[in-house]
Amino acid sequence: MATLEQHHQTMLNNIPEKTGKTLAQWLKILKAEDFEKHGQIVKFLKTKHGVTHGFANLIASESRAAKPGKVGDTDLVAAQYAGKKAHLKPIHDAVVKYANSLGKDVEILPRKTSVSLRRKKQFALITPATQTRVDLGLALKGEPVTDRLEAGNAMTSHKVRLENAKSVDAELKRWLKQAYAAAG
Repeated sequence: MATLEQHHQTMLNNIPEKTGKTLAQWLKILKAEDFEKHGQIVKFLKTKHGVTHGFANLIASESRAAKPGKVGDTDLVAAQYAGKKAHLKPIHDAVVKYANSLGKDVEILPRKTSVSLRRKKQFALITPATQTRVDLGLALKGEPVTDRLEAGNAMTSHKVRLENAKSVDAELKRWLKQAYAAAG
């Protein structure tokens, strides 16, 4: 039986097929509308765009999570690396820079505690896990676990612990590229 997290991820993965737009495209549309309430977003998506209730609710939730209150995407990332985690931001930046080089279809979706890297589906998840490291979750089904490439969780099959920007090396880039390719 699928967990709630797995169900949520499946619905996120199905947004483009079921609604005709990626989550990033919906978030851009909603950002321009600047709705205050969840119900307003759901009604707008259902009436103006013909999105079914379940997906409208999901998109509305993701929109609100992407900017709690009036916080923008860059503010979410800045908050993740504030204070004692500030020295970890170059790791995040190195991962995002490489991910963006993989293709124009890469979507960077900041959330409150992590940043999702998506194509048609999520292929990586950047999380400032502790004050000393960033965890990079990767969707690499079938890839064997190693000392460096650890077992992941329901959201990503594997994870790599990154303690500095030099950790974003050729091996890590190969895994990111592999995950990106599988997400297309």
